[in-house]
Amino acid sequence: MTTLTHNADGTVTISVTLELVGSMMEMENDILDGINEVGCLATGEALKRFDTEGQPIIRNGEKYTAKNQDAKKYQTPYGVVSIERYVYQTAKGGRIFCPLEASAHTVLTSTPKFAQQITHKYSQGHAPSVCADLSENHNRSIAKATVQNIADWVGSIAHAEEENWAYTLPDIDEPIQTVVFSLDGAYILMANEGYREAMVGNISLYDAEGVRQHTIYLGEAPEYGKATFKARYEREIIQVKARYPNALYLGIADGAQDNWTFLTPHTDRQLLDFYHVTEYLTRASHAIYPSKKTSIERRRWLSECCTQLKHEPGAAQVILNELKTTPTHRLSGSIQEDLEAAITYFTNNVEKGRMNYARHIDEALPIGSGVTEAACKTLVKQRLCGSGMRWKTKGARVVLSLRALVQTTCRWQQFWIKMNQLGDTFQMA
Repeated sequence: MTTLTHNADGTVTISVTLELVGSMMEMENDILDGINEVGCLATGEALKRFDTEGQPIIRNGEKYTAKNQDAKKYQTPYGVVSIERYVYQTAKGGRIFCPLEASAHTVLTSTPKFAQQITHKYSQGHAPSVCADLSENHNRSIAKATVQNIADWVGSIAHAEEENWAYTLPDIDEPIQTVVFSLDGAYILMANEGYREAMVGNISLYDAEGVRQHTIYLGEAPEYGKATFKARYEREIIQVKARYPNALYLGIADGAQDNWTFLTPHTDRQLLDFYHVTEYLTRASHAIYPSKKTSIERRRWLSECCTQLKHEPGAAQVILNELKTTPTHRLSGSIQEDLEAAITYFTNNVEKGRMNYARHIDEALPIGSGVTEAACKTLVKQRLCGSGMRWKTKGARVVLSLRALVQTTCRWQQFWIKMNQLGDTFQMA
C-alpha cells in the first residue's frame, strides 16, 4: 500500500508498505512494483506543479481562457499517471493549448525522462525489444505504437535541429595535434527501393602521441547526391576548426573519387585507407604467385608489401612498378582483372600523394579509417540491418540521428538539455 501526504512546507511524503515474502526474486519484483507506485505518485504531483490555477493567460499576444479541467494519462518511467489539468482556448476557438505540457516539456504523452529512456533504448533496438526490456527489467508495460511514436518524434527533432543546434566539444586535457576527417557508406535495405547506401562520417581528435581523444559520429539515411550529409559534415568541420585552428587536418578514406572531392578542400593532407590497400594487394598477390603450390610465398609477399608500405618511403611506387611488370599471359581472366584493378588503384593514388604511410607512422598519425569502418557497423549495420528489416527514409533518419547522438560522447546529454529548453512559453494575463 502506498500513501501520499502533502506537508505544510510544500514537500510531499510518500510511504510504501511491502510484505516481503517468497523467494528473493519475488521480493525484488514486489520492491520494484512498490518503487513504481511511489514514482507514479511523485511524478503526478510533479506534473501538477506545472499547471496553472485556471486564470486567463496571454500567449503569442492573444488571450486564452481555461476550459474545464481535463483528465489525461501520461507515460512515465514508473507507469501511467492520470491527472486533471487545465486546457485553454481563445475566444475564436481553434487549437487547444495545455500550459502544463508546454511548461513541463512533455513529449507527446510522455514525461521528458521517460521519452529520453525510450529513445535511448530505441536507438539500440526496435520497438518490440524496447517493450520487452521495459516489461522484463522494469515491470513496466507499454504499447509498441507508443514507443514508436515517441522515438519518431524525438528523432525527427534531432534530425531537424542539427542545422541549428551546435554541440559543445568536450574539454580534453591533452593538446590536440591532428584532426582526422573520414567518411564511408553502408548499405541498408529500403522499402520499395532495394539496397541503398547510408552515409557515415566521423571527426576524430588525436594528441601528439597519436592517441584518439574524442570522436564525433555522423549518420545519414540514403539520399541522392548526399547533400544533406555533406552539409551536416561541413558544419561540424567548421566548428572543430574554430576550436583547433592549429591542428593538422588529415583526410582518410577509400578510393572513391566522391570522397576526395569532399575531403580535399577541408584537409591539409589526404591518405588512402591502408585497409583498402591491403584488400587490393591481397587480390593482386594471386597474379604474383598464381600457383596453388606457392600459397606460402604469396602470403610472404603480401606481408612484405604491407611492411614496406608502412616503413619505407616510396614503397607504393616500388610495388606499383612490380605489379606493372608482372607477366599476365598465363593468368586467368579474373586474376588479370584483379591485377589491373590494383595497378589502377595504386596509380591514381600514388600520383595524388595519398600513399605515404611511412611518413604518417613516423609522425604517430593514423593510416586507416578503422574508426569509420567500425562506425559503419555500430552506427548502421547493427541496428538497421537486422533480419527482415526494411526502412523508409524517415525511419532510417530517426534511428541514425539518435545513434549518432548516443555514440558521440557528451552529445546525448547536450541534446536533452536543448530539448528541455524547447516548449511553448506563456504569460499570465
